[in-house]
Amino acid sequence: MTETASLQHGIHWQTARQLLASALQVEPPQLDAEAAIGRTERWDSLAHMRLVLVLEEHLGRTLTTEEMLALESLADIAAFLDGAP
Repeated sequence: MTETASLQHGIHWQTARQLLASALQVEPPQLDAEAAIGRTERWDSLAHMRLVLVLEEHLGRTLTTEEMLALESLADIAAFLDGAP
């Protein structure tokens, strides 16, 4: 099983998909497992900042610069949420 496939079964996969969809202003079913910055329509720098904001609201804390920059794909977001304090 690939890393992306195993993450799809992680506890936060659907939450990550919903948060990303909100940031991109699309419906969650429009995002496939391979969604990534630069590959997914509408995921530009402005959408990335919206993603940071929705993640911060969801987590109730400010993301570090390193965390913000590491979120390059839906799989990254799911993995981040799986390990987020």
